[in-house]
Amino acid sequence: MKKTSIYLEDQLDEALALRAAEEGITKAEFIRRTLTGAVGRPTRPRPTVAVFDGPGDLARNADRYLGEAPTR
Repeated sequence: MKKTSIYLEDQLDEALALRAAEEGITKAEFIRRTLTGAVGRPTRPRPTVAVFDGPGDLARNADRYLGEAPTR
């Protein structure tokens, strides 16, 4: 087993301690189990279909494209 240090906000640390106590295990064991579950989950597949079909530089050149948009 390898030791790893992390920084937690006080509220998160208290919540971890409470949940661990509720389950009757140490905070370290609770964290290990939670992380094991998180990394063991399958990753979400990336979309294979384009969600947006437009110019790839739209974010950088929005004003230019808005100027070219037809008016109604």
